Amino acid sequence: MIISRTPFRVSFAGGGSDLPAFYRKHMGAVLSTTINKYMYVAIHPFFDRNKIQLKYSKTELVEALDEIQHPIFREVLKMYGLKGVDINSIADIPAGTGLGSSSAFTVGLLNAVRAYFGKATSGDRLGQLACEVEIGKVGSPIGKQDQYAAACGGLNFITFHGDESVNVEKIIMNPRKKKELEENLLMFFVGGEHSANDLLRSQTEALSDQKKFEAQKTMVELAHQLRASLENNRLDDFGRILHEGWQMKKSLVSGISTGYVDEIYNKGIKAGALGGKLLGAGGAGFILFYCPKERHEQFRAEMGTAGELPFRFDDFGSKIIYVGDKFDD
Repeated sequence: MIISRTPFRVSFAGGGSDLPAFYRKHMGAVLSTTINKYMYVAIHPFFDRNKIQLKYSKTELVEALDEIQHPIFREVLKMYGLKGVDINSIADIPAGTGLGSSSAFTVGLLNAVRAYFGKATSGDRLGQLACEVEIGKVGSPIGKQDQYAAACGGLNFITFHGDESVNVEKIIMNPRKKKELEENLLMFFVGGEHSANDLLRSQTEALSDQKKFEAQKTMVELAHQLRASLENNRLDDFGRILHEGWQMKKSLVSGISTGYVDEIYNKGIKAGALGGKLLGAGGAGFILFYCPKERHEQFRAEMGTAGELPFRFDDFGSKIIYVGDKFDD
């Protein structure tokens, strides 16, 4: 048996610039971190070596790879011609809540399958393969940030280039200031699930409008500003940049925010947060606030603690956490 563990991500600035409609014309940049909430994928030889059993939100038992309904399972297993296995996935957080769960699943599945064949795989290579599966083979209208974030792990500045290359750079901070940043971030579940694909299709279409394209360029500049602030161990600008980026993102397409999300966001700002954003493509899921620790008591008194998700940063990306015996072929 092989078990992989792959972290979910929180994107702070630059989201949307990882879409090809943008980075093929102007370099994209995203600043994000992975957190200690994970996707687990376990792979084990199946008793009937002529069949494949898959367990996720449903169970599939098939004899041929082309019979697999789940598109990511189907394409990954076809890539490696893998049959006679039982694969299970389980996650700490539901899908569709803005933490990059779909790409974490793809990365974790690839890592587990490749380890099953005895292959160790770098984070960059896992990110590249996950993009090939999700964008190239499945045809999802998504960007590249989630795959590389989940695969590489940590607090990163990720750039996207017109030649399709991606560069992941670690943000180097004073450990004390990094811990302060972690402690100043509060995450709350605002409910519902969203269709990231629908919102990202709309965002891609919006980028054909020059005004929207310029707004996305400004969001990339905010990612650069945030990187400079963090690498100089200054947290003063963090809330402002989150706020500016969220206001610009909401202006790109309708559906990114809702009246209820705006209400929660405004309440958080009044309660002491310096900035925040809805995570993921938008519409539903988790909202992140940057609130100095000394204001947490007041913040929680006014916001309540229902739906709060405590978390810490993850520094390691997708890992193989268990290797057991394999049946003889």
